Amino acid sequence: MASWMRSLLAVACVSLIAGCGFWGGSDEVEPAALVNFEPQNSVSVRWSASVGSGPGSRFHQMVPSIDGDRIFAADSNGTVSAFDRNTGARAWTINLKEPIVGGVGAGFGQVMLTTRSGQVVSLNANDGKELWRHQLASEVTAQPQINRELVVLQQINGRVTALDRMTGEHRWSFDAQVPALTLRGSGIPLVAADVTFVGMANGRIAALDNTDGQMIWDQRVSLSEGRSDLERIVDINSRPTIVNNILYVVGYQGRLLAINPFNAQAIWAQNISSYRGLASGFGNIYVVDAQGHVHAYDAASGASVWSQTELTHRRLTSPAVLGTTVVVGDREGYLHFLSQVNGGFVARHRVDSSGLQGDLLVRDNILYVLSNAGRLVALTLN
Repeated sequence: MASWMRSLLAVACVSLIAGCGFWGGSDEVEPAALVNFEPQNSVSVRWSASVGSGPGSRFHQMVPSIDGDRIFAADSNGTVSAFDRNTGARAWTINLKEPIVGGVGAGFGQVMLTTRSGQVVSLNANDGKELWRHQLASEVTAQPQINRELVVLQQINGRVTALDRMTGEHRWSFDAQVPALTLRGSGIPLVAADVTFVGMANGRIAALDNTDGQMIWDQRVSLSEGRSDLERIVDINSRPTIVNNILYVVGYQGRLLAINPFNAQAIWAQNISSYRGLASGFGNIYVVDAQGHVHAYDAASGASVWSQTELTHRRLTSPAVLGTTVVVGDREGYLHFLSQVNGGFVARHRVDSSGLQGDLLVRDNILYVLSNAGRLVALTLN
């Protein structure tokens, strides 16, 4: 199938996932009304800053990134900015003068971005000066991932590419089969020192050797079933996570799976459909399903701990853990803070009306949020 046709079908598919709600429309499913509750905590805004025109309200994987005492963020038009993450003071801003997708990856003194034309751009984290560029074969919609030696990028054509972090030279590539119809976006690799774990559009997760990109093992997360192409979509669009030497990954129309990362043995599985990332805390794994329900599962056994179903169709972000709470953002710009103990609401805060789509960041008990309109906010929970 031609790439343009696959992209067109992907757009239609993702619209259907939320009742045509990713881009709006007359038949859009209405979000659940906000429930009343007695707040147990208050939210304080430490600082806020503008990041150009923002990533926009369409489905995107634009997220900021933190390296040291700075946080880096970009808008979809090419503006990249660095801020002091404690005070919000702007360190520098540049404009790449071309559209950016996939957000920002930062680490080891470098800032990585990908353009709509498939270029990878490396900037100096100190002043924003360009260090190198590398042209890829297709678009990268997910955040670049970095370790000491490599920049790893997952492309929408199914290829995973590793570049030399210092020079941008090609180190290796791994190709995965891409089904005829997929979700918009791609998985986000988990890059360790020696191994990269990558979830793929075919519903499998693979461990790749960081030396040469050769596959060490792969494991089925989701099984393609159903009569139609829509029913057989099994994308893994989130970033796997490792907690206490167990690898966790979730797929759309699939499973939440706990895996021994050394031998690919499945430890437990729960049937759930999600295209969002995972969080952990209090011995639990937290996941937002495709309907907007937040679930907590025991990390060791997979047993259900609690479910919060009052946020249906609010198009939630991936969960994040802040203090004793699990926090998710929604389509109307609200942050919802839930107790890690029982999933009950303990606080709510609206960032702005443009909505929240990208993943949330937590560092040193500070929550960082980038709104669709480009408002970057640092908050604390009191």
